[in-house]
Amino acid sequence: MPQTQTSEARIAALPLWQGNIRISALKGGISNESYVVEDGARKYVVRFGKDYPFHHVFRDREAMTAKAAHRAGFAPELFHADDGIMVSAFLGAKTYEAQDVRSNIAGVAELIRRFHTAMPEHITGPGFMFWVFHVIRDYARTLKNGASRMASHLDRYLALAAEMEAAQKPLPIIFSHNDLLPANILDDGNRLWLIDFEYAGFSTAMFDLAGIASNAGLSDDESDTLLTTYFGTAPDYGLKRAHAAMQCASLLREAMWAMVSELYLNAPGVDYVAYTHENLERLDQALDRFRTTYGNKS
Repeated sequence: MPQTQTSEARIAALPLWQGNIRISALKGGISNESYVVEDGARKYVVRFGKDYPFHHVFRDREAMTAKAAHRAGFAPELFHADDGIMVSAFLGAKTYEAQDVRSNIAGVAELIRRFHTAMPEHITGPGFMFWVFHVIRDYARTLKNGASRMASHLDRYLALAAEMEAAQKPLPIIFSHNDLLPANILDDGNRLWLIDFEYAGFSTAMFDLAGIASNAGLSDDESDTLLTTYFGTAPDYGLKRAHAAMQCASLLREAMWAMVSELYLNAPGVDYVAYTHENLERLDQALDRFRTTYGNKS
């Protein structure tokens, strides 16, 4: 397909539509281009996205996970996934914001727990894993090889990652989402849904629990509620420390994601440099809270 063809023309050429279609841009993503398409039968979400090996993102794996998530009852139906285009059902649901998470911590925790425990029964093909500390180490290699403007900071980032990894507690392997921004949770008025499975893979529960807490700005008490609901018992000191450390790791990974994106992505209207510094500032705040509560390296 010619590279000069517009996104709208590529959408129109898909053999899915019934009758005429209307196309409108869907804002909100920071790495992929998305649209809402309405034909004579229903509405769809169309998302463009290539493989991003530098981010460990492979679209065939994402499509398999999205289909599995639909079979398991967590995600909208996927109708098409080929040639860098994914087409799924448009739910017409409310996109969660941070306040929505804080107002429904128990519901979100239960959604995450059900996803973690149900998804392994539906995943097909070779297993794959997401371990944030490996991602950070690999991002450091990518940034060094790409002569990133942040290369002089990499040794410090790696030392911080090693410290936060050492604070983790052994937990069962589950299948996690690994990109729990509030906006990846939808509410149709009756139930919650999950979308965007680019980074999903086998892991432990802690990265998802830390990611949603960090991304929604949960307080310590709210985080305790999240952990209590998820695990079914009040968290002990070690679990709370591991959760706080993983929040630091989550923010470090997000900052380094932005640094890598500075080198290799160019989504319209996205300022990856600003996003890098936003997450570094949030990391500094989270690390200060971690140090204040749990002390320095032990």
